[in-house]
Amino acid sequence: MAFRCPRSTTEVSEKLVDFVANPGIGIVEPTLVSHKPNSEGISISDIVPSTKGEYRKGDSLKGASKFNSKKGIKASGSGLNQSSLTAEVVYDCRRSITDLPPAIISEILNCLDPKDLGIVSCVSTILHRLASEHHAWKEFYAERWELPAVPVALELDVADEKSWKELFVEREFRSKTFMGRYTMDVLYGHTEAVRTVFLLASAKLIFTSGYDSVVRMWDMEDGLSIASSRPLGCTIRAVAADRRLLVAGGTDGFIHCWRAVEGLPHLFDLRGSQDQNTEVRLWGHEGPVTSLALDLTRIYSGSWDTTVRVWDRHSMKCIEVLRHSDWVYGLVPHDTTVASISGSDVYIWDTNSGSLLTIIFSAHVGNTYALARSHTGDFLFTGGEDGSIHMYEIIDDGCEAKAWQVAAWIPHTGPVYSLAFEFPWLVSASSDGKLALIDVRKLLRTSRHALRKRSSKVKYFDAGAIEPPQRMLHGFKSNLFAVDIGADRIVCGGEEGVVRIWDFSHALEIERRARALRGMRLEHRMRRRKLQTELSSSKGGRSDQCSVAAKKSSVNCIWPNKRGLSGKVKA
Repeated sequence: MAFRCPRSTTEVSEKLVDFVANPGIGIVEPTLVSHKPNSEGISISDIVPSTKGEYRKGDSLKGASKFNSKKGIKASGSGLNQSSLTAEVVYDCRRSITDLPPAIISEILNCLDPKDLGIVSCVSTILHRLASEHHAWKEFYAERWELPAVPVALELDVADEKSWKELFVEREFRSKTFMGRYTMDVLYGHTEAVRTVFLLASAKLIFTSGYDSVVRMWDMEDGLSIASSRPLGCTIRAVAADRRLLVAGGTDGFIHCWRAVEGLPHLFDLRGSQDQNTEVRLWGHEGPVTSLALDLTRIYSGSWDTTVRVWDRHSMKCIEVLRHSDWVYGLVPHDTTVASISGSDVYIWDTNSGSLLTIIFSAHVGNTYALARSHTGDFLFTGGEDGSIHMYEIIDDGCEAKAWQVAAWIPHTGPVYSLAFEFPWLVSASSDGKLALIDVRKLLRTSRHALRKRSSKVKYFDAGAIEPPQRMLHGFKSNLFAVDIGADRIVCGGEEGVVRIWDFSHALEIERRARALRGMRLEHRMRRRKLQTELSSSKGGRSDQCSVAAKKSSVNCIWPNKRGLSGKVKA
Protein backbone atom coordinates (compact mmCIF):
# COMPACT_ATOMS: atom_id res chain seq x y z
CA MET A 1 0.00 0.00 0.00
CA ALA A 2 3.07 2.30 -0.12
CA PHE A 3 3.59 4.75 -2.92
CA ARG A 4 7.15 5.25 -4.19
CA CYS A 5 8.54 8.03 -6.33
CA PRO A 6 10.92 6.96 -9.13
CA ARG A 7 14.57 7.88 -9.06
CA SER A 8 15.28 11.31 -10.43
CA THR A 9 17.64 11.95 -13.32
CA THR A 10 20.86 13.98 -13.23
CA GLU A 11 19.07 17.07 -14.45
CA VAL A 12 16.62 16.91 -11.57
CA SER A 13 19.53 16.35 -9.18
CA GLU A 14 21.23 19.50 -10.39
CA LYS A 15 18.01 21.42 -9.86
CA LEU A 16 17.81 20.01 -6.32
CA VAL A 17 21.35 21.29 -5.64
CA ASP A 18 20.29 24.77 -6.71
CA PHE A 19 17.17 24.37 -4.57
CA VAL A 20 19.25 23.38 -1.55
CA ALA A 21 21.53 26.40 -2.02
CA ASN A 22 18.56 28.76 -2.12
CA PRO A 23 18.45 30.76 1.13
CA GLY A 24 14.68 31.31 1.10
CA ILE A 25 13.71 27.87 2.41
CA GLY A 26 12.49 26.86 5.85
CA ILE A 27 14.76 25.23 8.44
CA VAL A 28 14.32 21.57 9.34
CA GLU A 29 13.99 20.66 12.98
CA PRO A 30 16.86 18.59 14.34
CA THR A 31 14.46 15.81 15.41
CA LEU A 32 13.54 15.20 11.78
CA VAL A 33 17.11 14.44 10.72
CA SER A 34 17.66 10.93 9.42
CA HIS A 35 21.04 9.17 9.75
CA LYS A 36 20.30 6.07 7.66
CA PRO A 37 23.18 5.55 5.23
CA ASN A 38 21.20 3.27 2.91
CA SER A 39 17.88 5.14 2.80
CA GLU A 40 15.58 4.70 -0.12
CA GLY A 41 14.98 7.57 -2.52
CA ILE A 42 17.55 9.81 -4.22
CA SER A 43 21.15 9.19 -3.15
CA ILE A 44 23.56 11.94 -2.24
CA SER A 45 25.68 11.25 -5.27
CA ASP A 46 22.64 12.17 -7.38
CA ILE A 47 22.10 15.40 -5.51
CA VAL A 48 25.81 16.42 -5.56
CA PRO A 49 27.41 14.72 -8.58
CA SER A 50 30.96 15.82 -7.92
CA THR A 51 32.73 18.09 -5.44
CA LYS A 52 35.92 18.39 -7.42
CA GLY A 53 36.34 21.75 -9.08
CA GLU A 54 33.10 23.15 -7.65
CA TYR A 55 33.38 22.83 -3.89
CA ARG A 56 36.41 22.24 -1.75
CA LYS A 57 36.41 19.86 1.12
CA GLY A 58 35.32 21.71 4.21
CA ASP A 59 33.75 24.65 2.35
CA SER A 60 30.20 25.30 3.45
CA LEU A 61 27.33 25.93 1.11
CA LYS A 62 25.55 29.23 1.31
CA GLY A 63 22.16 28.79 2.83
CA ALA A 64 22.75 25.08 3.27
CA SER A 65 21.25 25.17 6.72
CA LYS A 66 17.87 26.05 5.27
CA PHE A 67 15.75 23.32 3.76
CA ASN A 68 12.14 22.59 2.98
CA SER A 69 11.06 19.54 4.95
CA LYS A 70 8.01 19.02 2.74
CA LYS A 71 10.27 18.02 -0.13
CA GLY A 72 11.76 15.21 1.91
CA ILE A 73 15.23 16.80 2.32
CA LYS A 74 16.56 16.71 5.86
CA ALA A 75 19.79 18.10 7.23
CA SER A 76 21.53 19.09 10.44
CA GLY A 77 21.40 22.84 11.00
CA SER A 78 25.01 23.82 10.27
CA GLY A 79 27.31 23.87 7.24
CA LEU A 80 27.12 21.10 4.64
CA ASN A 81 29.89 19.27 2.91
CA GLN A 82 30.03 15.99 1.08
CA SER A 83 30.70 13.88 4.16
CA SER A 84 27.97 15.43 6.26
CA LEU A 85 25.56 15.40 3.35
CA THR A 86 26.13 11.70 2.80
CA ALA A 87 25.26 10.83 6.37
CA GLU A 88 22.40 13.19 7.06
CA VAL A 89 20.49 14.17 3.90
CA VAL A 90 17.75 11.77 2.84
CA TYR A 91 15.25 12.13 0.04
CA ASP A 92 12.34 9.79 0.86
CA CYS A 93 8.91 10.22 -0.67
CA ARG A 94 7.18 7.05 0.63
CA ARG A 95 3.53 7.58 1.44
CA SER A 96 0.89 5.11 2.69
CA ILE A 97 -2.88 5.17 2.88
CA THR A 98 -2.58 4.76 6.64
CA ASP A 99 -1.12 8.28 6.81
CA LEU A 100 -4.56 9.65 5.92
CA PRO A 101 -7.07 10.59 8.61
CA PRO A 102 -9.37 7.72 9.70
CA ALA A 103 -12.43 9.57 8.37
CA ILE A 104 -10.97 9.70 4.86
CA ILE A 105 -9.91 6.04 5.03
CA SER A 106 -13.44 5.15 6.08
CA GLU A 107 -14.86 6.94 3.04
CA ILE A 108 -12.45 5.06 0.77
CA LEU A 109 -13.42 1.72 2.33
CA ASN A 110 -17.04 2.66 1.86
CA CYS A 111 -16.56 2.23 -1.90
CA LEU A 112 -15.50 -1.43 -1.65
CA ASP A 113 -17.56 -4.60 -1.85
CA PRO A 114 -17.35 -7.32 0.84
CA LYS A 115 -14.59 -9.30 -0.90
CA ASP A 116 -12.33 -6.29 -1.42
CA LEU A 117 -13.01 -5.02 2.09
CA GLY A 118 -11.92 -8.38 3.49
CA ILE A 119 -8.72 -8.28 1.43
CA VAL A 120 -7.90 -4.77 2.65
CA SER A 121 -8.31 -5.92 6.27
CA CYS A 122 -5.35 -8.30 5.75
CA VAL A 123 -2.88 -5.59 4.69
CA SER A 124 -1.95 -4.08 8.06
CA THR A 125 -3.12 -3.90 11.63
CA ILE A 126 -4.48 -0.37 11.18
CA LEU A 127 -6.49 -1.31 8.09
CA HIS A 128 -7.59 -4.53 9.78
CA ARG A 129 -9.09 -2.56 12.66
CA LEU A 130 -10.72 0.02 10.39
CA ALA A 131 -12.05 -2.52 7.86
CA SER A 132 -13.31 -5.03 10.45
CA GLU A 133 -15.20 -2.39 12.43
CA HIS A 134 -16.52 -0.58 9.36
CA HIS A 135 -20.26 0.16 9.29
CA ALA A 136 -20.50 -1.24 5.76
CA TRP A 137 -20.69 -4.81 7.10
CA LYS A 138 -24.06 -4.06 8.66
CA GLU A 139 -25.29 -2.66 5.34
CA PHE A 140 -23.97 -5.71 3.49
CA TYR A 141 -25.88 -7.96 5.87
CA ALA A 142 -29.07 -5.93 5.53
CA GLU A 143 -28.87 -5.97 1.72
CA ARG A 144 -28.77 -9.73 1.61
CA TRP A 145 -30.85 -10.99 4.52
CA GLU A 146 -32.38 -7.92 6.21
CA LEU A 147 -31.58 -6.92 9.75
CA PRO A 148 -32.88 -9.45 12.28
CA ALA A 149 -35.64 -8.30 14.59
CA VAL A 150 -34.05 -10.23 17.47
CA PRO A 151 -30.22 -10.35 17.39
CA VAL A 152 -30.10 -13.63 19.31
CA ALA A 153 -32.31 -15.47 16.80
CA LEU A 154 -29.98 -15.34 13.83
CA GLU A 155 -29.86 -19.12 13.37
CA LEU A 156 -26.12 -18.77 13.71
CA ASP A 157 -25.72 -19.90 17.33
CA VAL A 158 -23.53 -16.91 18.09
CA ALA A 159 -23.37 -14.49 20.97
CA ASP A 160 -24.38 -10.88 20.93
CA GLU A 161 -20.75 -9.71 21.00
CA LYS A 162 -20.25 -10.94 17.43
CA SER A 163 -19.40 -8.11 15.07
CA TRP A 164 -21.36 -7.50 11.89
CA LYS A 165 -18.39 -8.72 9.88
CA GLU A 166 -18.40 -12.04 11.73
CA LEU A 167 -22.17 -12.36 11.33
CA PHE A 168 -21.85 -11.63 7.61
CA VAL A 169 -19.08 -14.20 7.12
CA GLU A 170 -21.03 -16.85 9.04
CA ARG A 171 -24.21 -16.27 7.06
CA GLU A 172 -22.33 -16.18 3.75
CA PHE A 173 -20.64 -19.46 4.64
CA ARG A 174 -23.96 -21.00 5.65
CA SER A 175 -25.53 -20.06 2.30
CA LYS A 176 -23.13 -22.39 0.49
CA THR A 177 -24.46 -25.52 2.20
CA PHE A 178 -27.40 -26.00 -0.18
CA MET A 179 -25.02 -27.78 -2.56
CA GLY A 180 -24.05 -30.31 0.14
CA ARG A 181 -25.64 -33.30 1.77
CA TYR A 182 -29.09 -33.17 3.31
CA THR A 183 -31.63 -35.16 5.28
CA MET A 184 -35.35 -35.08 4.55
CA ASP A 185 -38.07 -35.17 7.21
CA VAL A 186 -41.70 -35.91 6.31
CA LEU A 187 -44.36 -34.33 8.53
CA TYR A 188 -47.75 -36.02 8.70
CA GLY A 189 -50.86 -34.35 10.09
CA HIS A 190 -52.86 -32.84 7.25
CA THR A 191 -55.64 -34.97 5.85
CA GLU A 192 -55.75 -33.25 2.45
CA ALA A 193 -53.45 -31.35 0.10
CA VAL A 194 -51.18 -28.66 1.56
CA ARG A 195 -51.66 -25.35 -0.25
CA THR A 196 -49.37 -23.02 1.72
CA VAL A 197 -46.26 -23.21 3.92
CA PHE A 198 -44.44 -20.47 5.80
CA LEU A 199 -41.06 -20.73 7.56
CA LEU A 200 -40.52 -18.33 10.47
CA ALA A 201 -36.79 -18.90 10.89
CA SER A 202 -36.32 -16.37 13.71
CA ALA A 203 -38.64 -18.42 15.96
CA LYS A 204 -37.78 -21.81 14.37
CA LEU A 205 -41.44 -22.43 13.52
CA ILE A 206 -43.23 -23.71 10.41
CA PHE A 207 -46.88 -22.90 9.60
CA THR A 208 -48.85 -24.95 7.09
CA SER A 209 -52.43 -25.22 5.89
CA GLY A 210 -54.52 -26.38 2.96
CA TYR A 211 -57.72 -28.05 1.91
CA ASP A 212 -58.44 -29.43 5.40
CA SER A 213 -58.97 -25.81 6.64
CA VAL A 214 -56.65 -26.32 9.66
CA VAL A 215 -53.57 -24.18 10.36
CA ARG A 216 -50.79 -26.27 11.88
CA MET A 217 -47.65 -25.12 13.69
CA TRP A 218 -44.50 -27.29 13.63
CA ASP A 219 -41.13 -27.19 15.33
CA MET A 220 -38.47 -26.58 12.68
CA GLU A 221 -35.71 -28.48 14.52
CA ASP A 222 -37.35 -31.82 15.36
CA GLY A 223 -40.36 -31.68 13.02
CA LEU A 224 -42.94 -32.24 15.75
CA SER A 225 -46.43 -30.77 15.64
CA ILE A 226 -46.82 -28.07 18.28
CA ALA A 227 -50.42 -26.90 17.85
CA SER A 228 -53.25 -26.74 15.35
CA SER A 229 -56.23 -24.43 14.99
CA ARG A 230 -59.85 -25.39 14.90
CA PRO A 231 -61.28 -26.02 11.40
CA LEU A 232 -61.79 -22.62 9.80
CA GLY A 233 -64.52 -23.80 7.43
CA CYS A 234 -62.76 -23.19 4.10
CA THR A 235 -59.60 -23.89 2.16
CA ILE A 236 -56.65 -21.87 3.46
CA ARG A 237 -54.53 -20.65 0.55
CA ALA A 238 -52.19 -18.18 2.26
CA VAL A 239 -50.32 -17.93 5.58
CA ALA A 240 -47.85 -15.27 6.80
CA ALA A 241 -46.32 -14.57 10.21
CA ASP A 242 -43.74 -12.67 12.20
CA ARG A 243 -42.98 -12.74 15.92
CA ARG A 244 -46.05 -10.62 16.77
CA LEU A 245 -48.80 -11.67 14.37
CA LEU A 246 -49.99 -14.72 12.42
CA VAL A 247 -52.46 -14.33 9.56
CA ALA A 248 -54.24 -16.90 7.36
CA GLY A 249 -56.56 -16.26 4.42
CA GLY A 250 -59.15 -18.61 2.95
CA THR A 251 -61.65 -19.00 0.19
CA ASP A 252 -64.43 -17.41 2.28
CA GLY A 253 -62.75 -13.99 1.98
CA PHE A 254 -61.89 -13.70 5.67
CA ILE A 255 -58.42 -13.07 7.09
CA HIS A 256 -57.87 -14.87 10.40
CA CYS A 257 -55.36 -13.19 12.73
CA TRP A 258 -53.66 -14.48 15.89
CA ARG A 259 -51.69 -12.10 18.09
CA ALA A 260 -48.62 -13.40 19.90
CA VAL A 261 -49.17 -14.27 23.56
CA GLU A 262 -46.53 -12.90 25.88
CA GLY A 263 -44.73 -15.63 27.76
CA LEU A 264 -45.90 -18.43 25.45
CA PRO A 265 -42.87 -20.44 24.22
CA HIS A 266 -44.30 -20.86 20.72
CA LEU A 267 -45.77 -17.34 20.44
CA PHE A 268 -49.31 -18.15 19.22
CA ASP A 269 -52.26 -19.86 20.83
CA LEU A 270 -53.95 -21.55 17.86
CA ARG A 271 -56.26 -23.73 19.93
CA GLY A 272 -58.37 -20.79 21.03
CA SER A 273 -58.07 -19.66 24.63
CA GLN A 274 -60.58 -17.77 26.71
CA ASP A 275 -58.85 -14.48 25.88
CA GLN A 276 -60.76 -13.25 22.82
CA ASN A 277 -58.29 -10.41 22.15
CA THR A 278 -55.68 -12.76 20.71
CA GLU A 279 -57.80 -13.80 17.70
CA VAL A 280 -59.27 -11.37 15.15
CA ARG A 281 -61.03 -11.78 11.80
CA LEU A 282 -60.82 -9.23 8.98
CA TRP A 283 -63.34 -9.08 6.16
CA GLY A 284 -63.23 -6.93 3.05
CA HIS A 285 -62.50 -9.19 0.10
CA GLU A 286 -65.38 -10.50 -1.96
CA GLY A 287 -63.45 -13.51 -3.20
CA PRO A 288 -60.89 -16.09 -1.99
CA VAL A 289 -57.77 -14.69 -0.36
CA THR A 290 -54.79 -16.06 -2.30
CA SER A 291 -51.79 -14.21 -0.85
CA LEU A 292 -50.74 -12.51 2.39
CA ALA A 293 -47.69 -10.55 3.57
CA LEU A 294 -46.66 -8.53 6.63
CA ASP A 295 -44.35 -5.65 7.42
CA LEU A 296 -43.87 -3.66 10.61
CA THR A 297 -47.03 -1.54 10.31
CA ARG A 298 -49.24 -3.13 7.63
CA ILE A 299 -50.94 -6.28 6.41
CA TYR A 300 -51.16 -6.94 2.66
CA SER A 301 -53.75 -9.28 1.16
CA GLY A 302 -54.51 -10.28 -2.43
CA SER A 303 -57.67 -11.93 -3.67
CA TRP A 304 -59.45 -13.31 -6.70
CA ASP A 305 -61.75 -10.29 -6.47
CA THR A 306 -58.93 -8.51 -8.46
CA THR A 307 -57.86 -6.30 -5.53
CA VAL A 308 -54.96 -5.94 -3.15
CA ARG A 309 -55.94 -4.51 0.22
CA VAL A 310 -53.59 -2.77 2.65
CA TRP A 311 -54.53 -3.02 6.34
CA ASP A 312 -53.25 -1.08 9.35
CA ARG A 313 -51.89 -3.52 11.94
CA HIS A 314 -52.78 -1.33 14.90
CA SER A 315 -56.39 -0.52 14.04
CA MET A 316 -56.98 -3.63 11.87
CA LYS A 317 -58.76 -1.48 9.26
CA CYS A 318 -58.33 -1.33 5.49
CA ILE A 319 -56.51 1.85 4.45
CA GLU A 320 -55.89 1.23 0.73
CA VAL A 321 -57.43 -0.78 -2.13
CA LEU A 322 -55.37 -1.46 -5.27
CA ARG A 323 -57.47 -2.68 -8.20
CA HIS A 324 -56.19 -4.97 -10.97
CA SER A 325 -57.56 -6.26 -14.25
CA ASP A 326 -57.55 -9.96 -13.30
CA TRP A 327 -57.28 -12.37 -10.40
CA VAL A 328 -54.44 -11.63 -7.99
CA TYR A 329 -52.24 -14.67 -7.36
CA GLY A 330 -49.40 -13.22 -5.29
CA LEU A 331 -47.79 -10.12 -3.79
CA VAL A 332 -44.54 -9.04 -2.13
CA PRO A 333 -44.17 -5.69 -0.31
CA HIS A 334 -40.96 -3.74 0.15
CA ASP A 335 -40.63 -0.40 1.92
CA THR A 336 -43.28 1.89 0.35
CA THR A 337 -43.97 -0.30 -2.69
CA VAL A 338 -45.75 -3.59 -3.26
CA ALA A 339 -45.39 -5.89 -6.28
CA SER A 340 -48.34 -8.05 -7.30
CA ILE A 341 -49.19 -10.51 -10.06
CA SER A 342 -52.57 -10.48 -11.79
CA GLY A 343 -53.32 -12.71 -14.75
CA SER A 344 -50.10 -12.74 -16.79
CA ASP A 345 -48.98 -9.23 -15.75
CA VAL A 346 -46.83 -7.88 -12.92
CA TYR A 347 -47.83 -4.65 -11.14
CA ILE A 348 -45.72 -2.38 -8.93
CA TRP A 349 -47.61 0.07 -6.69
CA ASP A 350 -46.75 2.97 -4.42
CA THR A 351 -48.57 2.18 -1.17
CA ASN A 352 -48.39 5.75 0.16
CA SER A 353 -50.25 7.34 -2.75
CA GLY A 354 -51.94 4.24 -4.17
CA SER A 355 -50.57 5.04 -7.63
CA LEU A 356 -49.36 2.49 -10.15
CA LEU A 357 -45.63 2.82 -10.84
CA THR A 358 -45.18 0.33 -13.69
CA ILE A 359 -46.60 -2.80 -15.30
CA ILE A 360 -44.76 -5.74 -16.85
CA PHE A 361 -47.16 -6.99 -19.49
CA SER A 362 -47.33 -10.69 -20.41
CA ALA A 363 -44.53 -11.79 -18.14
CA HIS A 364 -45.38 -15.41 -19.01
CA VAL A 365 -47.34 -17.37 -21.56
CA GLY A 366 -50.50 -17.94 -19.58
CA ASN A 367 -51.04 -16.94 -15.97
CA THR A 368 -48.27 -15.84 -13.64
CA TYR A 369 -48.68 -17.89 -10.47
CA ALA A 370 -45.57 -17.21 -8.35
CA LEU A 371 -43.71 -14.09 -7.23
CA ALA A 372 -40.60 -13.45 -5.12
CA ARG A 373 -38.47 -10.39 -4.44
CA SER A 374 -34.95 -9.62 -3.27
CA HIS A 375 -34.51 -8.01 0.14
CA THR A 376 -33.38 -4.77 -1.48
CA GLY A 377 -36.53 -4.67 -3.60
CA ASP A 378 -34.61 -4.11 -6.84
CA PHE A 379 -35.14 -7.58 -8.31
CA LEU A 380 -38.31 -9.56 -8.98
CA PHE A 381 -38.67 -13.26 -9.74
CA THR A 382 -41.78 -14.64 -11.43
CA GLY A 383 -42.97 -18.16 -12.22
CA GLY A 384 -45.75 -18.97 -14.62
CA GLU A 385 -47.97 -21.46 -16.29
CA ASP A 386 -45.39 -22.07 -19.03
CA GLY A 387 -42.95 -23.61 -16.53
CA SER A 388 -40.41 -20.81 -16.81
CA ILE A 389 -38.86 -18.47 -14.24
CA HIS A 390 -38.04 -14.87 -15.13
CA MET A 391 -35.88 -12.35 -13.30
CA TYR A 392 -36.48 -8.59 -13.61
CA GLU A 393 -34.60 -5.56 -12.36
CA ILE A 394 -36.64 -2.57 -11.18
CA ILE A 395 -35.07 0.84 -11.84
CA ASP A 396 -36.58 3.92 -10.20
CA ASP A 397 -34.93 7.15 -11.34
CA GLY A 398 -37.32 9.35 -9.37
CA CYS A 399 -39.61 10.17 -12.29
CA GLU A 400 -40.79 6.71 -13.27
CA ALA A 401 -40.05 3.06 -12.59
CA LYS A 402 -38.89 0.69 -15.31
CA ALA A 403 -38.43 -3.06 -15.40
CA TRP A 404 -35.76 -4.89 -17.42
CA GLN A 405 -35.55 -8.62 -17.84
CA VAL A 406 -32.23 -9.92 -16.56
CA ALA A 407 -32.51 -13.70 -16.90
CA ALA A 408 -34.86 -16.57 -17.68
CA TRP A 409 -34.85 -20.29 -16.86
CA ILE A 410 -37.07 -23.20 -17.89
CA PRO A 411 -36.31 -25.87 -15.28
CA HIS A 412 -39.80 -27.39 -15.07
CA THR A 413 -42.15 -29.22 -17.38
CA GLY A 414 -45.26 -27.97 -15.58
CA PRO A 415 -46.58 -24.71 -14.12
CA VAL A 416 -44.49 -23.03 -11.40
CA TYR A 417 -46.80 -22.54 -8.42
CA SER A 418 -44.45 -21.10 -5.80
CA LEU A 419 -41.15 -19.22 -5.48
CA ALA A 420 -39.03 -18.33 -2.45
CA PHE A 421 -35.81 -16.34 -2.24
CA GLU A 422 -33.05 -16.32 0.36
CA PHE A 423 -29.79 -14.77 -0.80
CA PRO A 424 -28.34 -16.08 -3.03
CA TRP A 425 -30.77 -18.97 -3.64
CA LEU A 426 -34.03 -18.92 -5.54
CA VAL A 427 -36.11 -22.08 -5.08
CA SER A 428 -39.17 -22.98 -7.14
CA ALA A 429 -41.93 -25.58 -6.75
CA SER A 430 -43.81 -26.96 -9.74
CA SER A 431 -46.59 -29.32 -10.69
CA ASP A 432 -43.97 -31.73 -12.09
CA GLY A 433 -43.06 -32.64 -8.50
CA LYS A 434 -39.58 -31.07 -8.54
CA LEU A 435 -37.77 -28.30 -6.72
CA ALA A 436 -35.22 -26.18 -8.60
CA LEU A 437 -32.40 -24.32 -6.80
CA ILE A 438 -30.89 -21.40 -8.70
CA ASP A 439 -27.88 -19.40 -7.50
CA VAL A 440 -28.37 -15.79 -8.62
CA ARG A 441 -25.28 -14.45 -6.87
CA LYS A 442 -23.60 -13.45 -10.14
CA LEU A 443 -26.72 -11.75 -11.46
CA LEU A 444 -27.42 -9.70 -8.36
CA ARG A 445 -25.22 -6.62 -8.24
CA THR A 446 -24.28 -6.85 -4.60
CA SER A 447 -22.17 -3.70 -4.58
CA ARG A 448 -24.02 -1.07 -2.60
CA HIS A 449 -23.29 1.55 -5.22
CA ALA A 450 -24.70 -0.70 -7.93
CA LEU A 451 -27.77 -1.35 -5.84
CA ARG A 452 -28.62 2.33 -5.60
CA LYS A 453 -31.44 3.62 -7.76
CA ARG A 454 -29.78 4.53 -11.02
CA SER A 455 -29.78 3.49 -14.64
CA SER A 456 -29.18 -0.20 -15.14
CA LYS A 457 -26.24 -1.52 -17.11
CA VAL A 458 -28.10 -4.74 -17.91
CA LYS A 459 -31.03 -4.02 -20.20
CA TYR A 460 -30.97 -7.18 -22.25
CA PHE A 461 -29.93 -10.64 -21.25
CA ASP A 462 -28.01 -13.26 -23.16
CA ALA A 463 -29.81 -16.59 -22.82
CA GLY A 464 -26.61 -18.48 -23.57
CA ALA A 465 -24.74 -16.78 -20.72
CA ILE A 466 -27.31 -17.69 -18.05
CA GLU A 467 -26.33 -20.72 -15.98
CA PRO A 468 -28.92 -23.50 -15.55
CA PRO A 469 -30.29 -24.35 -12.08
CA GLN A 470 -27.51 -25.57 -9.83
CA ARG A 471 -29.61 -28.34 -8.24
CA MET A 472 -32.89 -30.21 -8.74
CA LEU A 473 -34.57 -31.95 -5.79
CA HIS A 474 -36.76 -34.93 -6.65
CA GLY A 475 -38.78 -37.47 -4.71
CA PHE A 476 -42.33 -36.16 -5.01
CA LYS A 477 -45.18 -38.05 -6.57
CA SER A 478 -47.44 -35.20 -7.64
CA ASN A 479 -48.06 -31.43 -7.61
CA LEU A 480 -46.08 -29.11 -5.35
CA PHE A 481 -48.12 -26.06 -4.38
CA ALA A 482 -45.91 -24.18 -1.91
CA VAL A 483 -42.26 -23.79 -0.92
CA ASP A 484 -40.24 -21.65 1.48
CA ILE A 485 -36.54 -21.41 2.31
CA GLY A 486 -34.55 -20.52 5.42
CA ALA A 487 -30.87 -20.33 6.33
CA ASP A 488 -30.29 -24.08 5.97
CA ARG A 489 -33.73 -25.59 5.34
CA ILE A 490 -36.29 -25.84 2.55
CA VAL A 491 -39.94 -26.58 3.34
CA CYS A 492 -42.51 -27.63 0.74
CA GLY A 493 -46.02 -29.00 0.58
CA GLY A 494 -48.22 -30.40 -2.14
CA GLU A 495 -51.03 -32.65 -3.23
CA GLU A 496 -49.80 -35.60 -1.16
CA GLY A 497 -50.97 -33.93 2.03
CA VAL A 498 -47.54 -34.11 3.73
CA VAL A 499 -44.92 -31.48 4.51
CA ARG A 500 -41.29 -32.15 3.63
CA ILE A 501 -38.30 -30.48 5.26
CA TRP A 502 -34.96 -30.59 3.47
CA ASP A 503 -32.35 -30.15 6.21
CA PHE A 504 -28.90 -28.99 5.03
CA SER A 505 -27.48 -28.33 8.52
CA HIS A 506 -25.46 -31.57 8.35
CA ALA A 507 -23.73 -30.24 5.24
CA LEU A 508 -22.81 -27.17 7.29
CA GLU A 509 -21.10 -29.29 9.95
CA ILE A 510 -19.29 -31.35 7.32
CA GLU A 511 -18.10 -28.22 5.57
CA ARG A 512 -16.91 -26.73 8.87
CA ARG A 513 -14.83 -29.83 9.62
CA ALA A 514 -13.43 -29.83 6.09
CA ARG A 515 -12.50 -26.16 6.39
CA ALA A 516 -10.78 -26.80 9.74
CA LEU A 517 -8.77 -29.66 8.21
CA ARG A 518 -7.76 -27.47 5.26
CA GLY A 519 -6.60 -24.79 7.68
CA MET A 520 -4.52 -27.30 9.65
CA ARG A 521 -2.92 -28.67 6.46
CA LEU A 522 -2.09 -25.16 5.30
CA GLU A 523 -0.56 -24.31 8.66
CA HIS A 524 1.60 -27.47 8.64
CA ARG A 525 2.68 -26.74 5.05
CA MET A 526 3.73 -23.20 5.96
CA ARG A 527 5.69 -24.48 8.97
CA ARG A 528 7.53 -27.04 6.83
CA ARG A 529 8.41 -24.37 4.27
CA LYS A 530 9.68 -22.09 7.02
CA LEU A 531 11.85 -24.85 8.47
CA GLN A 532 13.22 -25.73 5.05
CA THR A 533 14.08 -22.09 4.41
CA GLU A 534 15.87 -21.79 7.75
CA LEU A 535 17.82 -24.98 7.18
CA SER A 536 18.85 -24.01 3.66
CA SER A 537 19.98 -20.56 4.81
CA SER A 538 21.94 -21.85 7.85
CA LYS A 539 23.50 -24.89 6.16
CA GLY A 540 23.96 -23.58 2.66
CA GLY A 541 27.75 -23.97 2.65
CA ARG A 542 27.64 -27.45 4.11
CA SER A 543 25.09 -28.63 1.53
CA ASP A 544 27.34 -27.36 -1.28
CA GLN A 545 30.28 -29.28 0.16
CA CYS A 546 28.22 -32.43 0.40
CA SER A 547 27.08 -32.12 -3.22
CA VAL A 548 30.70 -31.68 -4.42
CA ALA A 549 31.82 -34.71 -2.42
CA ALA A 550 28.98 -36.79 -3.81
CA LYS A 551 30.02 -35.92 -7.38
CA LYS A 552 33.63 -36.86 -6.74
CA SER A 553 32.78 -40.20 -5.12
CA SER A 554 30.11 -41.22 -7.60
CA VAL A 555 29.74 -45.01 -7.95
CA ASN A 556 28.40 -46.74 -11.02
CA CYS A 557 24.98 -48.25 -10.49
CA ILE A 558 24.95 -52.05 -10.50
CA TRP A 559 21.33 -52.22 -11.62
CA PRO A 560 20.79 -52.25 -15.39
CA ASN A 561 18.82 -49.34 -16.78
CA LYS A 562 15.72 -49.69 -18.89
CA ARG A 563 17.57 -49.31 -22.21
CA GLY A 564 20.16 -51.91 -21.32
CA LEU A 565 17.52 -54.33 -20.10
CA SER A 566 15.50 -53.94 -23.29
CA GLY A 567 18.67 -54.53 -25.35
CA LYS A 568 19.34 -57.79 -23.54
CA VAL A 569 15.78 -58.95 -24.14
CA LYS A 570 16.09 -58.22 -27.84
CA ALA A 571 19.40 -60.17 -27.98
